[in-house]
Amino acid sequence: MPPKRFDQARPFLTLIVIVIAWLVVPVVVKTFTRASFIELQAPITVAASYARDLQEYWTLRLHSNSELIEAGRDLARLTATYEYSVQQNATLQAEVARLEELLKLPAYANYRPEYARVVRRDFSGWWQQLTIRKGRNYGIPVGAPVIFSGGVVGRVSEVRAYTAVVELISNPGVRLASVIEGETQPISFQGGINATFDAPRGVIEFVPLSVFASAAMPKRLVTSGLGGVFPPGLSLGTVTKVEPSADGLFKSGEVQLDPRLSTLTEVTVLVPLNPE
Repeated sequence: MPPKRFDQARPFLTLIVIVIAWLVVPVVVKTFTRASFIELQAPITVAASYARDLQEYWTLRLHSNSELIEAGRDLARLTATYEYSVQQNATLQAEVARLEELLKLPAYANYRPEYARVVRRDFSGWWQQLTIRKGRNYGIPVGAPVIFSGGVVGRVSEVRAYTAVVELISNPGVRLASVIEGETQPISFQGGINATFDAPRGVIEFVPLSVFASAAMPKRLVTSGLGGVFPPGLSLGTVTKVEPSADGLFKSGEVQLDPRLSTLTEVTVLVPLNPE
């Protein structure tokens, strides 16, 4: 090979050698290298999140006094509403505890809420996940459910030293047991194939033939509590379409998820108090 052609092909030959060397490297070395790179990158991601929070703080400082007064009034209204909701919640919890004691029913598993800030979003057609600003340093375990004011966000799929990865319920790899509000038979929910800028959605299977739903008459989909990961009654989305399956024994349908999933800034991780 002439020297000139060899110089032109040198980058490609170097790339081929690197790829072959990486393929023959043991899996243990690859795993250690990936984990080390992620842990070294984590401080940069977290620092960028804190910088965004600081930028937002100084942006709010530039608002006029009238805007701040109006925002304070809105906050006071919301606080009053939440205080009333807290009182209602305490009353309902007391009633549930009384009925459980009366009927000798087991209580639901207890969770410790851990609030976390979102530092990164990865959205594609095949993979949708969030990275939050808390990890092993706050005792977050793999598989813990993650929620927000609109219902279920997803579950923790990977825990690192200072961050954790959350698989969204719009992820096609997430599958869980659910139930249509007002029904008793559990059905299967799975994340759908979502385009980057489209509204998130999922799919349901094994829907009873007696269930009907459409865009004009949607049905609310909630967690069933089966599987022991998510508490029952958490909102998943709205069933906007059901149609008979190919076998004719059940129906399948589409679920419109909360559009806020792609813009969340804070979430709540439910850490089990008794992991067993």
